[in-house]
Amino acid sequence: MRVLVVGSGGREHALAWKISKSPLVSALFAAPGNPGIAQVATLVPLQALDVAGITRWATSERIDLVVVGPEAPLVAGLADRLAEAGVLAFGPSAAAAEIEGSKGFAKDVMRAAGIPTAAYETFDALEPAVAWARARGGRVAVKADGLAAGKGVVVCGDPAEAEAALRSMLVDRVHGGAGARVVVEERLEGPEASCICFTDGERVRPLPAAQDHKRVLDGDRGPNTGGMGAFSPTPNVTPEVAASVERDVLLPALRELARRGRPFRGALYAGLMLTRSGPKVIEFNARLGDPETQPLMMRLAGDVVPVLLAAARGDLSGVELPADPRAAIGVVLAAENYPGDPARGDAIEGLEGPFDADVQVFHAGTARGADGRVVTNGGRVLTVCALGAGLDDAARRAYAAAARIRFRGMQFRRDIGKRP
Repeated sequence: MRVLVVGSGGREHALAWKISKSPLVSALFAAPGNPGIAQVATLVPLQALDVAGITRWATSERIDLVVVGPEAPLVAGLADRLAEAGVLAFGPSAAAAEIEGSKGFAKDVMRAAGIPTAAYETFDALEPAVAWARARGGRVAVKADGLAAGKGVVVCGDPAEAEAALRSMLVDRVHGGAGARVVVEERLEGPEASCICFTDGERVRPLPAAQDHKRVLDGDRGPNTGGMGAFSPTPNVTPEVAASVERDVLLPALRELARRGRPFRGALYAGLMLTRSGPKVIEFNARLGDPETQPLMMRLAGDVVPVLLAAARGDLSGVELPADPRAAIGVVLAAENYPGDPARGDAIEGLEGPFDADVQVFHAGTARGADGRVVTNGGRVLTVCALGAGLDDAARRAYAAAARIRFRGMQFRRDIGKRP
């Protein structure tokens, strides 16, 4: 079969790498891809948000399955347009993807479905939002309602921080139209976890639980990022917790979306806070996480293509998702100034390794320079992943591999996998 992966980040490189191993795949393409993805797929010069162009190309090239990585094309209706053209797509419709495209909509779904989450209200004006936050001592999370590339959340500890965050979004429009409406919710306490499943809209096949590191500096300090690393498994998600997440979070969300005429097929991501009173949902995403996908693809023991196909076709019955019992860790190597305006165009050395067999380096913000060398081209440049007998062993292998790679201003956290 002929498969197209849409996207250009580390998540898409990990997906392409895993898909390329399938004996079912005769040709693999990526739009637009990156230099790392080019090692396993043919690159197509189409941007992920070029919905019409991707649909025309997939139709003309007789693509059997399109795997959509990022959220923005899904919210823009790429899966819908592909379906209209008769092309099978892994990823939800625009109507279903609104569970990520609008945090207010997601919270309304949770409320209707009885899914445990923080108390919240939605605002489009500054003063009532500030008053709501002040009434809770300023210990709130302020979230841009729309898509903000993983950077639209500010966790506040006092009224001044809350007002500053609200003013930046509602008045200064630091996130543009995505922040014209905000969700303000009570701050939850506890360790976080990422629980992601493949779904056909009714049944789920959960991936192993993972844990992300959002803040840029060691010890969870500094501003939020798109993610500085992830690990799996997380000891905080016991089999009992995983069962409760499936029963009380994932399946109710799918049932509520279906009730609203928005059946969800693809990857549903539940970002959780494991509070003293049980798991509570921080956010839903309509796709696989980044950087969680990178270590998770390394932990999948079998062929990922049958489950992608089954979810896209709407029937996961009889399809299993075996996991490697080993642990996996992914360490993000980020550019200078990230998460601000990152430096670009710096040559990357050491990509050739040599690396151990259980190590993979996934490209994210990379490009080919004028001299043919791979250079930095974004905030999160690479994710160095490793399998190990446990989290400590996986971290040792990942950091040893990261030490072989160099580019000007390279920054990374040194405590991935150490979070309690």
